[in-house]
Amino acid sequence: MPLDQTDVQCIISLALYADRTYIEPMDLRRLRTFVAVAELGTVSKAALRLRIGQPALSRQISDLQQELGLRLFDRVGRGLVLTAEGEQFLEDCRGALGHIDSLGERVELLRRRDRGVLKVAAAPQTIESVLSTFLPRYAGRFPNVHVKLTEALGHDQSALLERGDAHIGIRQVQGDRPFESLPLPPDEVLAACTPSLELGHADVIDIGRLASYPLLLLESGYSIRRLFDAACRLADVEFNILLESRAPHTLLALAEAGLGVAIIPSLLRTDRYALKIVRVTHRRKPLRERFAIQWDKRRPLPPYAEGFCEALAQYMREVLPITQPSGSKTTTVRKLAAVRKSCR
Repeated sequence: MPLDQTDVQCIISLALYADRTYIEPMDLRRLRTFVAVAELGTVSKAALRLRIGQPALSRQISDLQQELGLRLFDRVGRGLVLTAEGEQFLEDCRGALGHIDSLGERVELLRRRDRGVLKVAAAPQTIESVLSTFLPRYAGRFPNVHVKLTEALGHDQSALLERGDAHIGIRQVQGDRPFESLPLPPDEVLAACTPSLELGHADVIDIGRLASYPLLLLESGYSIRRLFDAACRLADVEFNILLESRAPHTLLALAEAGLGVAIIPSLLRTDRYALKIVRVTHRRKPLRERFAIQWDKRRPLPPYAEGFCEALAQYMREVLPITQPSGSKTTTVRKLAAVRKSCR
């Protein structure tokens, strides 16, 4: 892909800073060190990420500042804060290093068309509910591709995608970063409780009526929790929160025991629990969030990753939502069983 004017200007700016006609290998190492320190704020954290000693890392930063003739950091307490010049230089470094990394990836794509490592980031419930049954299907089509899974929620996925530590992320849509998206059926907010509890009417409950129950909630890192909290603010209601957990199945177990009402995403499997499931609404509208496969558009996807995205999107349209209100639950279980049988 040819460089556009912004890309060219970024590389020119970096060259002007360094006052060089080319960048030597050692300079690239210093630039990567600088970016790590700038992102993490301390030499010790950057040394852990880069797996080098703190004295060597400090020397690289010192040499870089001397080479540029600029002070890039101010020390504040035990941390480091970018100077105004450092902030500008950081943006130029990210752009230039991104293009350098992209060149390496493009060369690798020329060598390998149907084999390699595919790095996928997803929430735990997505891995359990979707990928556990999809990956055997994908392996039959791309037997020479090793899929490496990483558990990560929305904001953590953004960092993984931008650093190149993941090729694709499966999550609620994030539109504020340079990501391309392949849309999927929406994720929906559901309430789960023991069947003996009178909850909702016709498999639906307004968010305001949940105020009378102890709630079992996912931690704030989950986007479905942030959607629920936003709806709470709009409805102007406060809740009795019994537990906030990072483990969705902990909430389901407690709900089954009659200890509270679990607020869960429709992507989560609940078939192992005896639960009543209802849809949560606000002003008669379901609480839904766009769901998608995303990747950093500045980085080329390997051909086998493109195939993965297309096949996964088709599969998820077949199986989503994983969980539906109790009136539709039998249909959902049969649907999942049919899809899993087709994967064998």
